[in-house]
Amino acid sequence: MAVSSKSFGHTAAGEAVTAYTLENRHGMAVTVLDYGATVQALTVPNGKGGVTDVALGYDTIEEYETNGDYLGATIGRVGNRIGGARFSLNGVEHALAKNDGANHLHGGLRGFDKVMWQVEPQEMALVCSYLSKDGEEGYPGNLQVTVTFTLTDDNALRIAYDAISDKDTPVNLTNHTYFNLNGGGSVLDHELQIFAERFCENDGGCLPTGKLLAVEGTPFDFRVPKTVGRDILADCEQLRRGKGYDHNYVLAGKKAAVLYSAGSGVEMTVETDLPGVQLYAAGALTQRPGKGGKDIVNRGAVCLETQIYPNGMNCWGFPNPVLRAGQKLHTETAYCFAVR
Repeated sequence: MAVSSKSFGHTAAGEAVTAYTLENRHGMAVTVLDYGATVQALTVPNGKGGVTDVALGYDTIEEYETNGDYLGATIGRVGNRIGGARFSLNGVEHALAKNDGANHLHGGLRGFDKVMWQVEPQEMALVCSYLSKDGEEGYPGNLQVTVTFTLTDDNALRIAYDAISDKDTPVNLTNHTYFNLNGGGSVLDHELQIFAERFCENDGGCLPTGKLLAVEGTPFDFRVPKTVGRDILADCEQLRRGKGYDHNYVLAGKKAAVLYSAGSGVEMTVETDLPGVQLYAAGALTQRPGKGGKDIVNRGAVCLETQIYPNGMNCWGFPNPVLRAGQKLHTETAYCFAVR
């Protein structure tokens, strides 16, 4: 296992950004920025005897700061949406930024994706740490967060999330890597399987209503592998609300999903101890330059964001995202790669 680092420029505020790279003995490599604890590149062996960078991203820090869309970023304090940009906890109402229509999205105006993390390289891992102070983006409690990226010799990227707070606070951490197993172009021909029988109904603002719907007989049924694009244009109100797929699936077990591209021969299996995974087929992603001069295109990626169900503070019966004071949070998600 090799570990290296290099300068990735400076933020608009003058902060020096470093790119850290782990590489295993099979030629798989992951590059993580200390800006946003962001997966900037993820290179895996393909079926043609070479390697493919399967994570969309940019070549400069300026593009990460300017373009948005959370490419590769660590998301928090609460990933996904909170309805009405407010929640009540212990009898206290907390107002948050409305940065997604009437709702709060991905931690607010300056979520974990836009802050500088402390990175400690280890032999097999990158340990990224951040202290989110009491009141930051409207959330209560000083929250100490550690995200550990581990690259294994069986070609898996394992992400462990640890957190502890001195006050009760909602926490829902995830990673927002945009996967394209061909390294570019559309992903509508990627084959996807999701191990879930239900998904969250969304309202017109792509916010879960609290109702769970059966996938059977709908375009949301990925229990048997099918291409991402097969049903994405079906006449379905839920698809229109998400500009395609942008929904949380209720997982049946630790195996969340399998994504495969016949074009590259790369297969990715997602495993997690979290109860949900957000399928986002990049319907709102606009065309722009990406790494190495390749264009990023609409529906040019699949995001599989493992998570607690979105809007859990406002939906009775959803898993509770509140981390109690002094309680330790630990969750793990793995992206496992193979050649089929």
